[in-house]
Amino acid sequence: MKFNLSKKEAYIMGILNVTPDSFYDGGEYTDEKSIEKKVREMISNGVDIIDIGAESSRPGSMRISSQEEMKRLVPIVEFIRKFTNIPLSIDSVKSEVISALIPYDIQIINDISAGRDENIISIAAKNNLYICIMHMQNNPENMQNDPRYNNVTKDIFNYLKEKMTLCINYGVEKDKIIIDPGFGFGKTLDHNYTLLKNLDKFSALSNNILIGISRKSMIGNLLDKSVDDRLEGSLAATTISLVNKASIIRTHDVLETKIASNAIKRIIDAA
Repeated sequence: MKFNLSKKEAYIMGILNVTPDSFYDGGEYTDEKSIEKKVREMISNGVDIIDIGAESSRPGSMRISSQEEMKRLVPIVEFIRKFTNIPLSIDSVKSEVISALIPYDIQIINDISAGRDENIISIAAKNNLYICIMHMQNNPENMQNDPRYNNVTKDIFNYLKEKMTLCINYGVEKDKIIIDPGFGFGKTLDHNYTLLKNLDKFSALSNNILIGISRKSMIGNLLDKSVDDRLEGSLAATTISLVNKASIIRTHDVLETKIASNAIKRIIDAA
């Protein structure tokens, strides 16, 4: 399937976690019936991309083997492709996993490790895929253990700039690179808020800026709300991110985020 991001649009990336331990919806989507219902619901609600992950990256989570990740992912992606050609993003840091999913017409590699396994970058280049590179300090197991920066915005800007250069050197076209500052991945609450406030600075690197803020603790701790009551805060942060040049919003709440983003973009474009 031909798929191209346009800087004129805001894309809604719906989250499909096929993990037993994700922080919000872990364990909900483990059989074909529930997966098909969720995917069709997201499509009817206007989703542009579905991001599928089989390994939790919540703080303190443990890594799983490539074999286990493929066991979870491959049958599900194969099943989804039987009834829809919706653009798919695969949330994985392992080149073996990505290789196994190439036959199923995926469009984006969502790599939270930003190419620590450089074979992933090579796969993206050879198959003309988009690759999302995210900033994370350390690993999910320990990333929230006292994260520190000299200047959080500048440090992450320089990190992503370096990773973009690596991707380009592997043959990935610049327009095929998506950047993600990594909200909640090795950041304090203040780090997250500073990044959101200064997000527009990252547009100097790329027009493809992905934001993953949906229902995270940076929302819950600010409002003193449990994960089930963070929709309004997530939409508020989405508004700020779109004003500050975000182009892809990764969310658990497709319908509400789609409606809000359409309104926000209309206002931005009118100005």
